[in-house]
Amino acid sequence: MDKTIPTVAEAIAEIPDGAQVMIGGFGGSGAPIELIHALIDRFRETGSPKNLTVINNNAGNGGIGIAAMIKAGMVAKMICSFPRSSNAEAFNEKYLAGEIELELVPQGTLAERIRAAGAGIPAFYTPSSFGTELAIGKPTEEFDGKMYVRERWLKADFALIKGQIGDTVGNLNYRLAGRNFNPLMAMAANKTIAQVSELVAPGGINPEQVITPGLFVDVVVEVAHPQQEEVLVRTGVVH
Repeated sequence: MDKTIPTVAEAIAEIPDGAQVMIGGFGGSGAPIELIHALIDRFRETGSPKNLTVINNNAGNGGIGIAAMIKAGMVAKMICSFPRSSNAEAFNEKYLAGEIELELVPQGTLAERIRAAGAGIPAFYTPSSFGTELAIGKPTEEFDGKMYVRERWLKADFALIKGQIGDTVGNLNYRLAGRNFNPLMAMAANKTIAQVSELVAPGGINPEQVITPGLFVDVVVEVAHPQQEEVLVRTGVVH
């Protein structure tokens, strides 16, 4: 039952070319920077993984995290709500050059598509996007006099997430707003890889404080002093 792996490099070693990868975080809050950078380092050393589909709230900032993945040429498609954040030059350049595809999803719909996958719900209806370009080609239906768009669940091959405390069997909790998309993504991926700031033995987390049960986590790696995306962007760090 011990799901721990000693290094972030080993934790992400199985992610192949063409994988669909969910990456937790809302901006920098809850973003697994060390797992992302380990994936970038592997790509620079081996040329793999490439042609990835990345699912996140945004398309990265500055020269680190998801933005660095995009700049390196690892990402073939982004599925997100906010591709043009305050410092999204990496995505903008690739998109304008026709080198990356975008699937734009309203934020609430994105969260619900991920949650639906984790709950085994293949589709649901939402009023968001009705009458816009985002609804083109999607089934619609009227309920109680209002039009709704049918959206499909959103699954992934892998999820990279960040917790605060994790135990060796995969139970996790989160720090403040770092919870965001991470628990949903853990449930929606075939394999979930979690970095945690503190690793404890089973029973080291109060059961009432477990947010993600170990059932949904496959790999846990301890990163005792994780980096924060906003700090790296402000200081001009480029990975």
